[in-house]
Amino acid sequence: MKTVIKIVLWLAAIFFGYMIYQSVNGPIEFKKVKQERFQAVINSLKDIRDIQEAHKSATGKFAPNFNALVKFVENGNYYIIQQRDSSYMEYDKDFGIDLQRDVKIVDTLNIIPVKDSLFKNDDRYKTLKYVPFSKDGKAEFDMKTATIEKGGKKVSVFKASVKKDVVLYDQPKDLRDRENALNSVEEINYDEIIVGDLNDVSTSGNWPPIYDRKTKK
Repeated sequence: MKTVIKIVLWLAAIFFGYMIYQSVNGPIEFKKVKQERFQAVINSLKDIRDIQEAHKSATGKFAPNFNALVKFVENGNYYIIQQRDSSYMEYDKDFGIDLQRDVKIVDTLNIIPVKDSLFKNDDRYKTLKYVPFSKDGKAEFDMKTATIEKGGKKVSVFKASVKKDVVLYDQPKDLRDRENALNSVEEINYDEIIVGDLNDVSTSGNWPPIYDRKTKK
């Protein structure tokens, strides 16, 4: 009987020791996993933003979906232009004399393919819609565009986002719940990682500067 009691006590000690270890080490490991995965997600969102900004520069609006983004990377161009003032003389019938007309001349200095500018020999743009570290790698970013009025003008806006739970799907629920409730200048607040805004003219992300200082692999 004493032997059985000793075994039970040893098992209980091991169990409670493991629980204490997990309570201390669990959040540390969770933070490492979180930062690695969030960094990969943010790198993808930055790529999406770069293409969207190039698309708006070339067409005046953001691309409505990922297929349009891929086509733009493969077929779109940057036009390097120079604008200069000029003038010429033209006969004016009303005044019966030659009058000077002022004009602006736009010269195309160079044409650079979007793919060469943004990705060179890398074809990661083809799979940008998929969220890194998501279950089975099949989850997709939610991307939307809209037109809003700002300063009396119609302006194109976009937003791309993913829920944190999609990226941390295999992590402990209590730690995920705590993560989704965060509100701090040093963290990605609440339950989404976002770039852009459908209600304002912004292409900023909601992550802290630490994710911009890390080098993209």
